[in-house]
Amino acid sequence: MSAWRHPAAIADASISFEFVKETALKAEAGKLDFLFVADGLYINEKSIPHFLNRFEPLTVLSALASVTTNLGLVGTLSTSYSEPFTVARQFASLDHLSKGRAGWNVVTSPLEGSAKNFSREKHPEHALRYRIADEYLDVVKGLWDSWEEDAFIRDKASGQFFDPNKLHTLDHRGDFFQVAGPLNISRTPQGRPIVFQAGASDDGKKLAAHHADAIFTHHETLEEAQHFYRDVKGQLKNHGRKDDDLKIFQGVSVIVGKDADDVENQYQTTAALVSINDALNYLGRYFEHHDFSQYPLDEPFPDIGDLGQNSFRSTTDEIKRNAQTRNLTLRQVALEAASPRPRFSGTAQQVADGLQQWFESYGADGFIIQGGTPDTFPRFVDEVVPVLQARGLFRKEYPGTTLRESLGLANPVNQFS
Repeated sequence: MSAWRHPAAIADASISFEFVKETALKAEAGKLDFLFVADGLYINEKSIPHFLNRFEPLTVLSALASVTTNLGLVGTLSTSYSEPFTVARQFASLDHLSKGRAGWNVVTSPLEGSAKNFSREKHPEHALRYRIADEYLDVVKGLWDSWEEDAFIRDKASGQFFDPNKLHTLDHRGDFFQVAGPLNISRTPQGRPIVFQAGASDDGKKLAAHHADAIFTHHETLEEAQHFYRDVKGQLKNHGRKDDDLKIFQGVSVIVGKDADDVENQYQTTAALVSINDALNYLGRYFEHHDFSQYPLDEPFPDIGDLGQNSFRSTTDEIKRNAQTRNLTLRQVALEAASPRPRFSGTAQQVADGLQQWFESYGADGFIIQGGTPDTFPRFVDEVVPVLQARGLFRKEYPGTTLRESLGLANPVNQFS
């Protein structure tokens, strides 16, 4: 959260297109699947610096589409504060602009304050948000199927622009949405954009098993990751889907160093930048921006009841459980939340060992890499990726031009054809 103060950091990176472009091109040079842009809809004076001042995802991804060739472009957008027709059109446009590399990270917006920015009296309850999202995705997918792949003939001699038999009107009328359609843009290069889902609650897992092509999650241990993996994959059959229809990505922090001392020095240099007040504010964001400064720092983590159940539920449940199990003080919980030790750290070989173990032990189908320091990501690409390639665990060239091909996902069938 204080990484902008690091000597190697670009302080305005969150609104620097040059930085974003450089990161994307580095990822593409390493043959990585995609670049992932997170987002949120509410800030206050206690929000972390990156959240206070950052690009809207679809805008910056559209710009990146013109400077990249194979890299997937995945952006976050909320189902609680947007309209299905607009979102279907936006991501279809990004898929066309990028020639088939668009991905949508579906979120339901965990922050209570989001309602204040969208003329709403109240933020929807957790379960309701996921009911809305389920119908929302039905609508968007239906709109993406408005046109069959070869619907646009464009025959100048005959004057026929499209085949009306290959145009399908949705006419959706549900509990939350009434959308006629059709969508005013053709079927996209990869059939439809890739759908990501990022919730790890029971409702989130059910939504992913029903709709998602990929899921973004985060777990502390391999055992927890394996349990999650089995749980979500096991739910796919309820929707007539196979294991390979959904890819599970673990979000992991990494530090690459020459040896253990170098890694520890990198971590401590970054962790030292975080004050306890900043850490308390960071922790509070997960719990509807709760003010943790009112509690004694060096006593056990306070009993805050059900606070957090309507925001980042899976994260807040884990924070409470971890604090109780390990008998942590508020200071310890806050500092660990704000400056977590990297999941995988060490030499390039050691980091590769960790990733390989989780992959081969069915803890993940892949990983979303977050640098433990501002200069970690280029080191990961330059040092860890070649190790994984040498072990036959990662590609040396892209398998095709679309994100769907990179992820090894089957082409979607048009539900109307």
